[in-house]
Amino acid sequence: MCMKRLVGWLLLATLCLAQSLEERTQQALDQVLKRKYDVFYALFSPEMKKTISLQQYASQADQIQASLGKPKSQDPPVSRQIQNSVLVTIPLHWSSASLNFMVSWNKAGQVQGTWFRPPDTPKTAYETPGYSKPKTFSTRDVTIGEDEWKLPGVLTIPKGGGPFPAVVLVHGSGPHDRDETLGPTKVFRDLAEGLATRGIAVLRYDKRTFVYKEKLAAVRDFTMTEETVDDAVRAAALLRGQKDIDAHRLFVLGHSQGGYMIPRIMKADPQLAGVIVLAGNVRPLEELIVEQTEYIFQLKGSLSPAEKAQLDALKRDPWLAIPGIPESYRTDLKGYDPAALARSSDVPMLILQGERDYQVNMKDFNLWKDGLAGRANVTLHSYPKLNHLFIAGVGKSTPQEYGEPGHLDAEALSDIGAWVLR
Repeated sequence: MCMKRLVGWLLLATLCLAQSLEERTQQALDQVLKRKYDVFYALFSPEMKKTISLQQYASQADQIQASLGKPKSQDPPVSRQIQNSVLVTIPLHWSSASLNFMVSWNKAGQVQGTWFRPPDTPKTAYETPGYSKPKTFSTRDVTIGEDEWKLPGVLTIPKGGGPFPAVVLVHGSGPHDRDETLGPTKVFRDLAEGLATRGIAVLRYDKRTFVYKEKLAAVRDFTMTEETVDDAVRAAALLRGQKDIDAHRLFVLGHSQGGYMIPRIMKADPQLAGVIVLAGNVRPLEELIVEQTEYIFQLKGSLSPAEKAQLDALKRDPWLAIPGIPESYRTDLKGYDPAALARSSDVPMLILQGERDYQVNMKDFNLWKDGLAGRANVTLHSYPKLNHLFIAGVGKSTPQEYGEPGHLDAEALSDIGAWVLR
């Protein structure tokens, strides 16, 4: 009876703590929206203060408020226990966007992490593209790795005897699911079903930042290599142990950030039969952030004073566009030259680029071309009508275009399949 009473008191204490932290998070948000950042910053843990200064946090929060203005509404706080911390989320809504204000509290009641993050993309019904023939392939669930960062995935396998060549799909930036879902589009599912229809097995998996987004919120030394490279290498290792997969014909395909990291994946796994880069940048991420922001602002014509101020701030520090990025993430990318690293490898490469892509544009495609000019086993091809998702369109590409239903281009898919089988 005493044990039951003790458990009851512990449960009540936990609930009271969560309620208290929800109230403190609401108060913190109120101070942030009033631009009284020093009041919120005083709650940061010593480790958090080493990661980001008051001036840096103020600049990041100012950037968001200058861009979006005052929220029109907000939802009640929601708390979640994650190991030894409590994560509190308050959804905020503007007329043009929604963001979650998130605060991770440690056992001492100090802030150990805080972010403004977009809400999860709602799942949408998938319509099979014409080049996918579901009767020609099957799927089975797999798990990438066996440690605390293991990831759920799915292997799409052609029907028949095998062994089959296989491709690992590596995501772009952000917490993507295995399909690389963006609004109504699922580029990786298109790739998996389209290539499996052509006799090529495909492994896709939920990204580490998708499966463990709350857990990673408390990790202060996270890097893009851990986010992208390590799991791609583990996925390839898993394929080598599958009886119906040809271990000598393993390929890795990286889209956007995944393409940017392809040279590191090649270095980490030099036994790959080949790699494929879809809209992978060569230029540093900081340069792309400024260029993308300026492109979006100029779509409607002249820049407003707030947009000009935001752009000027980004030019001084592009990382303001990604609040909460740890210093380790930036350090991991310093001096990284994808084309130079790829030039030192003899793994065959296929590099594809959409000419309507404003996120990673033809400047990067030409840098790949120039940087790899001395390599004989590199194939490059660009497509005039395709955007960053390799979906066809006309005119200038816009962010709104990503909200329209579409499928990965059939010509690009055919080129990938033919190159792998060749």
